[in-house]
Amino acid sequence: MTNSPVSVSLAILYREGQFLMQLRDDIPSIVYPGVWGLFGGHIEPGETPEIAVKREVIEEIGYELSEVLAFHCYQETTVIRHVFYAPLTVERSQLVLNEGWDLGLITPEQIRQGQAYSQNAKMERLLGRPHQKILLDFLEQKQELLNLEHST
Repeated sequence: MTNSPVSVSLAILYREGQFLMQLRDDIPSIVYPGVWGLFGGHIEPGETPEIAVKREVIEEIGYELSEVLAFHCYQETTVIRHVFYAPLTVERSQLVLNEGWDLGLITPEQIRQGQAYSQNAKMERLLGRPHQKILLDFLEQKQELLNLEHST
């Protein structure tokens, strides 16, 4: 019997030089409990990674992504993370958190530090390691995109 890696799709959503992240529920039985992560989730049978990320974002925050661009695919032994990116074109206040403990716009400095404050938790919470790495890679490779978006 072979254990195939789980495939997930994740969304890097950015606005004014910051990144929208979800504080995952603090339930020990889930993957990465109580840490900041990107929105997204499992790819359902018959779905493409792009369709999955759009579905997950609607389910998690009620935000419809019209277009996403592929960023990178991170392959590990137990998980394959398909990562997409898109601008967040609405105010944070227009989003409805349907999954997770909190959501927030996280700055590049907070990403580098590996933690950010949560209003709901009333404390600093860590960024999930794979999510932090993905965002650090994105910051390094797409800085010009963020500079253009931030200056408009």
